[in-house]
This record gives sequence, C-alpha cells and structure tokens, in this order.
Amino acid sequence: MTVFKTFLKVLNKNKFIVILYSVILVFFGFSNMQTKEENTNFVSSKPDLFLMNEDEEVGLTKHFIEYLDKNTNIKNIEKDQIDDALFYRDINYIIYIPKNFRQDLLNGKSPEIQVKSTGDYQASFAQLLLEKYIKVASIYQKMGFSEEEIIEQMNKTFDHKVNIEITSTLDTDRLENVVFYYNFLSYSMLAGCVYIVCLLLSSFKNEKIRKRTIISSMNDRKYNRILLFSNGLFALFLWLCYVVLSFVLLGDILLSTHGLLIVFNSFLFTICALTIAFVIGTIVSNKNAINGIVNVVALGSSFLCGAFVPMEWLPKFVLDIAHLLPSYWYIKTNELVKTIEKINIDTIRPILQNMGMLIVFIILMILITNFISHKKNRRN
Repeated sequence: MTVFKTFLKVLNKNKFIVILYSVILVFFGFSNMQTKEENTNFVSSKPDLFLMNEDEEVGLTKHFIEYLDKNTNIKNIEKDQIDDALFYRDINYIIYIPKNFRQDLLNGKSPEIQVKSTGDYQASFAQLLLEKYIKVASIYQKMGFSEEEIIEQMNKTFDHKVNIEITSTLDTDRLENVVFYYNFLSYSMLAGCVYIVCLLLSSFKNEKIRKRTIISSMNDRKYNRILLFSNGLFALFLWLCYVVLSFVLLGDILLSTHGLLIVFNSFLFTICALTIAFVIGTIVSNKNAINGIVNVVALGSSFLCGAFVPMEWLPKFVLDIAHLLPSYWYIKTNELVKTIEKINIDTIRPILQNMGMLIVFIILMILITNFISHKKNRRN
C-alpha cells in the first residue's frame, strides 16, 4: 500500500502534463469535426477551364465549344495572365483548339490539340471530357454520317444520363471523425504513458527510496507487481478518460461494430504504449532526459505513422520505416475499419493481422524489459 500511495503522490504532482495532452487531443478532435461538412449526396463537379479557339466557330467546332461550356466552367482570362491563373489554380485546364480541328474530325484524323493542366483531379476530369468528345465524334465519322448527323448522334449520346444511387449505409462522415480522433489519440496516449511511467520509475530509482525498499520486509517480486499494477491502472484510467471524451464528442457512432473495433484497437495500443514506457523507464534514470525522450518517441512515431498527416500523403520510404513502429499498425487498422462496408470473416482478417502485430510488440517489449531488468539486477 505504501508503494501505491507513493505512486499516487508522484502522479498527482504531474497531473497537469496528462491534462495538457488530453486538452490537445480534445482540441484537435473538436476542430476536425467543425471543419468537416457532412455530405451524403452525389454532386457532379465542373472543372474550371480556359479555351483558346483558332478554328472557325461553325459545325463541329461550335458544337465542341458548346459541349465544353455545358460540362465545364469556361473562364475569361487575359492572354498574358493564363499561366498565372493555371499556377494559382484559378483554372484547372487549358485547351488550344487548332485551325484545322473541324476538318481533321470530318476527315477521320485525330486533331493535334495542345493542353496545359494543373494535374489535379479536376484537370483529369477535363481531360476525360476532351477525349470522350474526340472518340465519340471519330466513331460516328467512321460510320459514314455527315457533319449534321454526327452532331445529332453525339447529342443523343451525351444526353443519355446514368442514375447514381448510393446504397452504402456506412456513415462515412462521422466515421472519418472517429478515425481522426483515435489516430491522434496515439500521440496523446504514447506521450502520456511514456512521460508519467518514466517519471514514476525514475522516482522509485532514487537512492533513498531504493535503500528503504531493500531494508523493508517487502520482497522484489511484490514490489514490482504493485508498481506494474499501479502503472497499468494509470494507463487504463487514461484510456477510459479518452474513450469517454470520444463518446461526448462523437456520439453513438462508437457503439456500432466499426466504432467498437476502433475502441478495442485503442485499448490494445494503450497496453502497447505502457510496455514501451516500461522499456524506456527501465533504461532511463535521468528525469531531465524524459522530455526529450517523449518528443522523440511520441512526436516521431506520430509524424511517421500518420497520426498528424494522413498515410496516403506520406512518401513510401517513410511508410517503410513506419512498419517498425506499433503506431503504424494501430493507425492502419483504424484506416481499414473506416473503409469496410460490412464486417465479416474476409474483411476483418487484415484488421486482426494488424492487431496481432500490436500483440507481438507488447510481448517483445515485455521480454526486453525483463532482459534489461535481469541484467541490471545481476550488476547490482
């Protein structure tokens, strides 16, 4: 009981650090919810386009311009400002219609159309519109239609609409918020566990405390069990606080199968963070070094593994390095959960594999801690 009381005293002195990491988590989680707009309807998007026509605006050329005007936003820009507009994303695509555009189409040739692009998805859509027009016009020309008939057939083709029905019942907007919150939780949990556990272990390594422990009637095994139980209780309490906060911020989406999987994944990561903290706490005795260690371990793994920056934005070599860290497998699981429509044996297999990797890390950290402790005890 004396060890546990001492644990609580040390924890109470450093409670503001835990509160700070919790405030950061809540702040970013709430900010993310405010910036996201719910979207459950399909909305067709039109790219911004600049058109330079050097051909006569008759026949197929006129029809092509009308086609682009219907499917894109054609901008009026001064010629000397075109490149700047493209650079600053005021437009996504530039099309230069050559003088022989109409005649080339009627003669079965492929017009040499020059384009400039921003390379984003809107520009890709404009490219598809251009290619679609040329391809359809070429098909009807090869069928022997006249120019008027080609235009008539193309209008029928382009007027054909496809009904898009969203059948997914997955609440992707709310689930995205859940994943963002729990991804960021990896930083707060890892930083909180490493800082507090290392601080507590270093406090118990104080020479006076060690001497009192040695001369007391308490054996080492009981002492270590109480210390382990105390730190585990702290990690569990911290995890429960973060889960309760997530219910307050995110609501009943966490009671769904997807939400519960993410919550359970965070529990596994909490145990993993605790074992990592024990390894570091066993090695480090200097309290002044703890802040630096927290920055390296928590911040480093969070940046590398996608807690701050989404995984799809990270370079491949960064993700290759991240494979060596438990945060990667934790965050990868969260990202997988949000993409699964239905939970079944096939879809949950990769999730269980990632969770299995966390269990491997937990076992590995325990073995390393025991090895280091054994070596230190033999030296003493």
